Amino acid sequence: MALQTEGLSGDNGMEDFGYKESLDRSIGKFASFAAGVSYISILTGTFQLFYFGFGTAGPAYLWSWPIVFVGQMAVALCFMELAAKYPVAGSVYNWAKILGSKIVGWASGWLMLTASIVTLSAVVLALQLNLPRLWSGFQIIGDGSGAKDFAANAVLLGTIWIVFTTAVNAWSVRLMAMINSAGVFIELIAAVLIAFILALNIDRGPDIFFSTNGYGAGESGGYLGAFLIASLASGYVMYGFDTASSLGEETVEPRRTAPKAILRAILASFVIGGAILVFAVMAAPDLNDPKIGSSDGSLQYIVEQVMWGPLGTIFLICIVVAVTVCSLAVHTAAIRLTFAMARDNALPFGEKLARVHPKHQTPIVPAVVIGVIAIAILVVNIGQPKIFTVLTSIAIIMIYLAYLMVTGPLLKKRLKGEWPPKDLKAGGYFTMGKWGMLVNIVAVVWGVAMALNLAWPREAVYGSPWYNTWGAFVYIGVILGLGLLWYGVKGRNHIGTLASHAAEAKE
Repeated sequence: MALQTEGLSGDNGMEDFGYKESLDRSIGKFASFAAGVSYISILTGTFQLFYFGFGTAGPAYLWSWPIVFVGQMAVALCFMELAAKYPVAGSVYNWAKILGSKIVGWASGWLMLTASIVTLSAVVLALQLNLPRLWSGFQIIGDGSGAKDFAANAVLLGTIWIVFTTAVNAWSVRLMAMINSAGVFIELIAAVLIAFILALNIDRGPDIFFSTNGYGAGESGGYLGAFLIASLASGYVMYGFDTASSLGEETVEPRRTAPKAILRAILASFVIGGAILVFAVMAAPDLNDPKIGSSDGSLQYIVEQVMWGPLGTIFLICIVVAVTVCSLAVHTAAIRLTFAMARDNALPFGEKLARVHPKHQTPIVPAVVIGVIAIAILVVNIGQPKIFTVLTSIAIIMIYLAYLMVTGPLLKKRLKGEWPPKDLKAGGYFTMGKWGMLVNIVAVVWGVAMALNLAWPREAVYGSPWYNTWGAFVYIGVILGLGLLWYGVKGRNHIGTLASHAAEAKE
């Protein structure tokens, strides 16, 4: 399989959907790559969830990192082929629609959209873990010792930041791309430096990864059971690379740029993130320190122990930058998905949600609506942090299910001999060629297996009572059920490209 870069084409895939150009096509190669990297966010995901993986299964949990990479790489390769043909806004929704059916496309879009909004709320909560440690003045509510000081201040900081991401996304895609690209540049440099510093302070050999180290003893399923739970820490990080394609309608040469951006985003995240995780375990002063496996210690604790002088403060600033661009990218992706569904009249108030500002060439209403809903969800965190944790975990499952609604229909097309389109190879666009069938099968099997592993009712992950333990089935059932109710009563009779976004018929 190969990526070719020579040759130019005005073909951007929109004619296959009957859409006209309405967004500002100004995103370049690095900005497209940055969109995928910032959604995955090496520093945000690895540092937030390391404690869970390590605390559950010890150092050997890191074998889940390459396993998740292989599975998600299979999905990414399928998405790269689709991006080479259809680099359109709300990519997962439109791909599922054109490969499967109207209802499959709508269901994938609905799951992806609701999950993205919850994810935005979850990401901005990470500001509370870092800003007050940089300066006590960021603890605006109380002094941090009150029962609800931490949660209430997290909601306030998150709300302020969502107002900012709303304003940026509403104002200009160029401004969003500039901030995102600068942030990702800083994040990548910081991540490489962190990995390098950890490598210089290695205190033990790689044999630590080849032993259970006593983890899983006495647990149901032994170490395998503990490992499957711990693998959620890796599964929660490597997704969102489709954002590079979802910005395809605003990207220059999208059929060539988007596939490369997807590949580079997932490779960079795997290599740099993996290096940080491996070297952190090998450099930790004391692996038996309980703080390493707790949320108030985690990977930050190891890095702070190893670093010297002002580097700890610089490291915290870089984490804040990573959270910043991650939240901006998640908000951007949710807006493009809302816009894509709305111009098909596949959401309530479709005409208003699909309106593009004539001057800024951005969908302003979706930016504001998503911001308001995300802030409303944040408020739940003050009184019900466990339910919020369950909801954010379930949001990841919904994204995996949405991906499965693309790779599944794509495999069906392959089995019928209807994919890949001939113009991919003929035009020098990315295609997997003879490897496509095998990779697609791996992507589907992986999607099913990971969705089941993520959703499996475990008190260790979802807590109690039963509706939280079985939360993946309960909450996803409610979210999907409510959406399908609207679809069945009204949506299915009105879905179709709005006249204001339909391409003019060719003479």
